[in-house]
Amino acid sequence: MRKSLLAVAIVAIAACSESPKNDSSNSAPAPEVEKIQAASDVTAEATQDNPLLTASELQYQAPDFSRIKDEHFEPAFEQGMAEHLQEIEAITTNSEPVTFNNTIVAMEEAGALLTRVSRVFFNLTGTDSNEARRALQSKMAPRLAAHSDSIYLNADLFARVESLYNQRVALEMDPESERLLEVYYDNFVKAGAKLTAEQKDTLRALNEEHSTLTTQFSQNLLKLSKAIAVVVDDKAELEGLSDAQIKSAAAAAKAAGHEDKYLISITNTTRQPVLTSLKNRELRQRIWEASANRGTSGELDNQPIVQRLVQIRAQKAGLLGYDNWAEYQLVNTMAEKPESVMNMLNSMVPSVVSNTKVEQAAIQTMIEKEGGDFDVQPWDWAYYAEKVRQAKYDLNENEVREYFEFNRVLHDGLFYTMNRLYGIRFEARPDLPVYHPDVQAFELFDHDGKSLAIFYADYFAREGKRGGAWMSAFVGQSGLLEQKPVVVNVMNIPKGPEGEPTLVSFDHVTTMFHELGHGIHGMFSDVRYPTLAGTSVSRDFVEFPSTFEEDWASTPEVLENYAFHYKTGERIPDELLAKVLKAKNFNMGFDTLEYMSAALLDMEWHSLPADSELQDVAEFEAKALEKHGVDLPAVPPRYKSTYFAHSIGGGYSAGYYAYMWSEILAADAFAYVKERGGLTRKNGDWYRKNILEVGNSRPPMESYKKFRGQEPTTDALLVRRGLNPQGGE
Repeated sequence: MRKSLLAVAIVAIAACSESPKNDSSNSAPAPEVEKIQAASDVTAEATQDNPLLTASELQYQAPDFSRIKDEHFEPAFEQGMAEHLQEIEAITTNSEPVTFNNTIVAMEEAGALLTRVSRVFFNLTGTDSNEARRALQSKMAPRLAAHSDSIYLNADLFARVESLYNQRVALEMDPESERLLEVYYDNFVKAGAKLTAEQKDTLRALNEEHSTLTTQFSQNLLKLSKAIAVVVDDKAELEGLSDAQIKSAAAAAKAAGHEDKYLISITNTTRQPVLTSLKNRELRQRIWEASANRGTSGELDNQPIVQRLVQIRAQKAGLLGYDNWAEYQLVNTMAEKPESVMNMLNSMVPSVVSNTKVEQAAIQTMIEKEGGDFDVQPWDWAYYAEKVRQAKYDLNENEVREYFEFNRVLHDGLFYTMNRLYGIRFEARPDLPVYHPDVQAFELFDHDGKSLAIFYADYFAREGKRGGAWMSAFVGQSGLLEQKPVVVNVMNIPKGPEGEPTLVSFDHVTTMFHELGHGIHGMFSDVRYPTLAGTSVSRDFVEFPSTFEEDWASTPEVLENYAFHYKTGERIPDELLAKVLKAKNFNMGFDTLEYMSAALLDMEWHSLPADSELQDVAEFEAKALEKHGVDLPAVPPRYKSTYFAHSIGGGYSAGYYAYMWSEILAADAFAYVKERGGLTRKNGDWYRKNILEVGNSRPPMESYKKFRGQEPTTDALLVRRGLNPQGGE
C-alpha cells in the first residue's frame, strides 16, 4: 500500500522514510538540492511533447499510457523536483503571518508534477518493469531520498508547522484540518526535523544509502524470479499436474528458450502452490529449495543487503531518540508499541503450534500409510496435506478449480458482492489506454449513477511484474485538489494456456476479494486533504478493509452466484460447496504458523539496537524462531529474510504483524455485519460511511468504534481461523 504526503508519492514507493522530508538548519540549500536545481535546467527539446509534464486530459487524469514512453520519465522527475522545491521555497519565505492555509494547505497543493510522475513510474516498475525502468529506478532512488530530506529537514519550514501546532487549540480548526496539522507535525518530527545540523547530515546519508539498498533488494528479487525458475526435462516428472498446468509450463519453457522442456516459476512466498500436486518427491525438493534458498549466493545475494538495511534502520531510530526501529515505526499506529505486537503474537503461539502439530501428525500418518519411510519435510507438507484433505473431505483441488473461471469470479463474484453491499457497478472502459494488454479498465459508478473512480484490473502473472498482490493508485482522491481516484489492483494469477480459460484456485479467489477491499478503500475515499485520503492510514489498520471483504468469497449466497463449471455451466453442486466451506479452515495451523513466524522474524530484525553489529542472516533467523517457540522444521516462515519484500525491501518493516492485527478487526467487523443481516445495502452503507470514506481524517480506532460501537475482541478471529486453545480443528 502507498500513501502520498506533501502530495509526493515517493514516500513508500521509493522506500525512503515514512514521509517526504526537508533540509537545513538555515535557509541555505543542501548540496543535493543545488544538484537537483542545476539538473532541472532541461532543454525545451528534451521536454517537448512529454505527456507527464501536464495533467492527463483523460477522465480523472488517468495516465495516457498510449503516449507515455520511458524517455519521458527522467526529465519529468527533474522538472517535478525543481518545481516542488520552488513551491516549498515560496511557502518558507512567505513574509505574511503563518497560517494553516499558507503553510499546511500550500504544502498539500505543492508537488503536483512530482506526484504524477512518481505514481506512474513506480506503479510501472512494479507491474511492467524493463531494463530501462530498472536503471532509472536505481538512479532516482537516492535522488528522491535527498529531495524528501530537503523538505522535511528544512528548519524554517518546520518552524512554521510547529508554530501552528503549538497554537492548534486557539486556531479552532475543523476536525479534519486539525487532524492534518497533527499528522504533519508528527511526520516532520519522525523525519528528524528536531535534530541538530550535524545529526541531519548523518540522517541524510543513512536515508540515501537506505533508498539505494531497498531498490537493489527489490530489483534482485525481480531478477531472481527468473533466475531460479526450475527447468524440467521429462514430462513424466510432472505427474499430478493438470493438463492445463503442463501446457503452461511448456509454454513458459519455450518462451524462456528451453525448447521441449517445462518451466516451473517460483512465486514470492516460501511455499510453492505447485507442490500440492507434484508426485515426484525429488522435484518437489528441488522446487522448494529453489524458493527457500533464493538470494543467498552469487551476484544476487541479498544477505549483505539484509544485514546493512536492518543496521541502518536501527541507527536511524537511535538518532531519532528511539530504542529500535520497531519502536520508531509503531508510533501513531494502533499497536503503539512493539510489546503490544509481541504480546499479541506470542499469546497465540501455543494454540497455533498445537493445531499445527495435530496437522503434522495426520500428514505423517498419511506418508506412512502410502509406504513412505521419511519424516515430513517442508516440500512434503502441501502434497500430503492435500491427500489428508481429500481423504477427510473427499475434496479434490483440481475439481474445485473448475468451478472458478476467472471472468466469472470477477464479474459474478467480486462485482456482484460490491453491488449488493454498496449499490455500485463496474462498467468496462476499453477506450481507456492501459499499460499492458492483460490489464482491463473499468469505471466505477455509485448507486445513484454518479461516477466515482477509474479502476484497473491487472491480475495475471508475467515477466517484469514483481511477485505478490497489491493495490495502488495512479491518482489519489482529494476534495481540495478536486481529484477523483484512479486505482489499480495487481495479482499474479497464472494465466490459462492460449485459447483456454483461466481457472483460479480458491486461495486466489479470496485474494481477489482482499485486493478489491483495498481498492474500494481508495475509491470510496471522501476527504478534503490528499495526505489523509483513502488508504493513508496506519499499517495495522489498512489491511482491515481488505481482509473484511475476503469472507464474502466463501459466503454461500455469493458462491452460488459465481461458482459455475467452466465447461457445463452448471452451478457448483451443494455437496461440493458444502465440502469447500467445511474444508476452508483445513491446514490453518500451518497457514497461521508460517505467517506468525515471518511476523516475529520481522519484529526481531527491527528490535535490534542502534549499536548492534551486522548479523549472520541464517543464524539470526534460527535464533529468532527458537526464541518464540515457532521453530518447527517442517513449517518454515512464509518469507525468509533474503526475499522478505514486505519487511526488508518494502513499507512493512516492523509492520508485517499488521495482517494479523487487522484480521482481528476484520473478523470482529464481519461477525457484527452477519449478526445484522449480512450482505445488505444497509450494512454496506454503514461500513462505507464509517470506515471506507473517512481515510485517516480521524484516528483509526475512533473510526472503528463509530462503526462497531466498541473495540474489537479476538473471539471472532479464532472462529474465523478455526483455531481453539486445545488444538485441532
